[in-house]
Amino acid sequence: MKTGLFFGSFNPVHMGHMMIANYMLEFTDLQQLWFVVSPHNPLKRKASLLDDMDRLILLEYAIEDDQRLEVCDVEFRMPKPSYTIDTLTYLKELHPAREFVLLMGSDGLETFHKWKNNAIIEEHFMRYIYPRSGYRADPAAHQNIRLVDAPRIEISSTFIRNAIRKGHDIRYFLPPKVYRHILKMHFYEK
Repeated sequence: MKTGLFFGSFNPVHMGHMMIANYMLEFTDLQQLWFVVSPHNPLKRKASLLDDMDRLILLEYAIEDDQRLEVCDVEFRMPKPSYTIDTLTYLKELHPAREFVLLMGSDGLETFHKWKNNAIIEEHFMRYIYPRSGYRADPAAHQNIRLVDAPRIEISSTFIRNAIRKGHDIRYFLPPKVYRHILKMHFYEK
């Protein structure tokens, strides 16, 4: 089964993430998509990161009963910081019949050369690249990539956190259950 792996901190998951996931499932050959929740991205600061289990719960609320989507917490049980190559290797060992595809924004290609064992990822895993404003993906400069002409989504988790902290009503930027849980738990208010 061809399975897309959408890595991220999802701090918090928002409608942009959900739209990209839906687009990838409906307009590519992916049959399933897993949200791989990263405990800590080695290229990002940890200070504003919501607790791992809270981000996992928010993702569970976001996907609800969509059988095409799954939340994957495999990185919670792996050494930290987590590296994509280690997770890909581990998942491939656990699920040898699956063909895993790495989903990335075009901005990720700019720092891909800094990733641990990036050449191995590039050689052994297909990467589907969705557009991000200000970043151009050159297919000639990379192997095993497919540019996916998904709509540009200009929502970021940083925007969501800042808006909540400033007291804005952003209910339509988040899946309804996610928004209600964030309000109930007072996440990102400080």
